[in-house]
Amino acid sequence: MILVALLLAAFVINLDTTIVNVALPALVRELHATTTQLQWVVDAYNLAFAALLLTFGSLSDRFGRKGMLLAGLTVFGAASLAGGFTTSPAQLIAARAVMGLGAAMTFPATLSLISNVFTQRRERARAIGLWGAIAGVAIALGPIVGGWLLEHFSWASIFIAMAPVAALAIVLVLASVPSSKNPDAAAADIPGLVLSAAAMGLLVFTIIEAPDYGWSSARSLSGFAVAAVLLVAFVWWEQRTSHPMLDVRLFRNMRFSAASGAVTVAFFTLFGFIFLITLYFQFVRGYPPLSTGVRLLPVALSVGVGSVAGTQLAVRFGTKLIVTLGLVAMAGFYAWAAVTASATLSYGIIAVQMVLYGLGMGLTSAPATESIMGAVSRRQAGVGSAVNDTTRLLGGTLGVAVIGSVYASLYGSRLTADLPAGLPHAVTAIAHQSLGAAYAVAGRVPGAAGQAVHDAATNAFLHGLSVGCLVAGGVAATGAILAVLFLPAQPASPPETVSSSVDYLPVH
Repeated sequence: MILVALLLAAFVINLDTTIVNVALPALVRELHATTTQLQWVVDAYNLAFAALLLTFGSLSDRFGRKGMLLAGLTVFGAASLAGGFTTSPAQLIAARAVMGLGAAMTFPATLSLISNVFTQRRERARAIGLWGAIAGVAIALGPIVGGWLLEHFSWASIFIAMAPVAALAIVLVLASVPSSKNPDAAAADIPGLVLSAAAMGLLVFTIIEAPDYGWSSARSLSGFAVAAVLLVAFVWWEQRTSHPMLDVRLFRNMRFSAASGAVTVAFFTLFGFIFLITLYFQFVRGYPPLSTGVRLLPVALSVGVGSVAGTQLAVRFGTKLIVTLGLVAMAGFYAWAAVTASATLSYGIIAVQMVLYGLGMGLTSAPATESIMGAVSRRQAGVGSAVNDTTRLLGGTLGVAVIGSVYASLYGSRLTADLPAGLPHAVTAIAHQSLGAAYAVAGRVPGAAGQAVHDAATNAFLHGLSVGCLVAGGVAATGAILAVLFLPAQPASPPETVSSSVDYLPVH
């Protein structure tokens, strides 16, 4: 029952990272949201989530993980319910930011409580495997759940539906989850909390904005530079304060730092995959939102299978081998997808490709997470969980930004080369906005010229898709090489016994 409660809490937080995307067209119609406002409906959640993860992971260790989990679910559920009753894009963006706050309070506590309840490595690995499975499945199920709700209800249902799920999780947590905190925790490290939140918030904000302003623009470069300065200041402070929120010496442990890198790479490829495949299914293949989501089921199910199997295999054969195999599988998927991308590719082949990717994702992320949590003491489980969760969000945000930038740049250049000569400037300008805009304007251009615009846009998209896949595959292949070089096969010492660091109150 403890595991069910924690998995449900993790499920609802991860589901919300992707469920809102399918509602964006409805927000344009109903709330008259601009493109920039749509971007922030999605990104306000991720920005608040990423910026505050370390803060609340540290505070949960000090003040109690169960209390932080309950508070986070309450904030998340209330903000989600409020979001369903907003009447303007600005109100909805504000609600999404508060939902991100609730997510940052909730998500680290789920994993840190698992590490404190399941203390032996084999049972902890099994529980973390299920946690990784439910998180990956929730991300992939977001478009399915959102598509079904949109077909039966209004856009508001996507937000309102999260509230009762959060309420059920609260009831289960109250009924079954034990209290847990670090009994030796000192006063909160306020400078560390502020520096970490500022550094992560600015870094994620700059990554989100970089595709619009340019990666080499003064705005982007200055944002990255200031974020780097804040991170250096954070490390400097944490090394000198007597009670740091994060013991930065943990990063000298390759079981911790190399595994964090593997998680970052895995979620870079996952969010890049969702970005590309959603565009492909909805525009090139013309599938509606629910149908698009259903066609993602192979990857959702295989992520779950790979996560559960991966942690058990890592205990038996070593984390290095399993994580490396997972990253190689993801690189193989992207190479396969790059060479087979077409507008008429059989869905059966696509489904097999998605199974390969999902298994690779599960074999990478769940064992790497188990490695991270095995490298920290249970007293610091909240901070360890927060680092793991931060790498997930940072990798995912980078994946969408980098692969989206690659795709958009190549789409624009190929479209310019392939569009027929003599088209009105207004037509070419609209076609360059997006693939959907190109298809829409092609339908209004009569005769062969309209078909030529449609074909040129499709070819430009497939070109951007193929190169984007190669970029993601290259990142996964690089991650595999780094895992071989730096990730330890097994823990350097046996896991601590229950008596060495019991800091939870058992349920009687």
